[in-house]
Amino acid sequence: MTSSTTSSDGPVDFLNEDETVLIEALRAHDKAAYGFIVREYSGRLLAVIRGIVRNEEDARDCLQDAFLQAFRAIDRFEGRAKLSSWMHRIAVNAALMKLRSKKRKAEAAIDDLLPQFDGSEARIDPIWQTEPETHDSLEADERSQAVHLAISQLPENYRNVILLRDIQELSTDEAAIELGITPGAVKVRLHRARGALKKLLDPLLEDL
Repeated sequence: MTSSTTSSDGPVDFLNEDETVLIEALRAHDKAAYGFIVREYSGRLLAVIRGIVRNEEDARDCLQDAFLQAFRAIDRFEGRAKLSSWMHRIAVNAALMKLRSKKRKAEAAIDDLLPQFDGSEARIDPIWQTEPETHDSLEADERSQAVHLAISQLPENYRNVILLRDIQELSTDEAAIELGITPGAVKVRLHRARGALKKLLDPLLEDL
């Protein structure tokens, strides 16, 4: 599939042109460039947003907001990162803003999901550790569904840190910016969330 607009030299194929050509077309309010961005990025951005807001209607609202924000801010895009990375950050922020705008409910306690210790302070169940290659293998089979099901059961603040760090693979500093907390707080939440996720996953993975 190709997507193009017309210049003095003929149609512009955005798929095969340098990204700067697309960016300049967006800044010129080129409708073909807008359409190309929506078609190319909608699927992956919607998947990211769904993982955060966990509601289809809210996810689609956030996606629309993300595109509107991006189109309005394209003149301020400095090109230090790829356009897709910039769009990803806008989408994540739109999803997080949606969560903040909704009436917050009391967070469920996570303590019951954390690893337990016996009287001698020995760990009864080990902390779950995430390996870099784990996500690729999980996405290829039924374990992916089990992981996302378990993540969905975490309290919101722990769920979001897992999504940003272990699913979207943002750095600690990037996740801190997105969540509006310190890098230290990200590390603490991630450690606790992984421990809770391990306990939730064990019975789910036993059945696979």
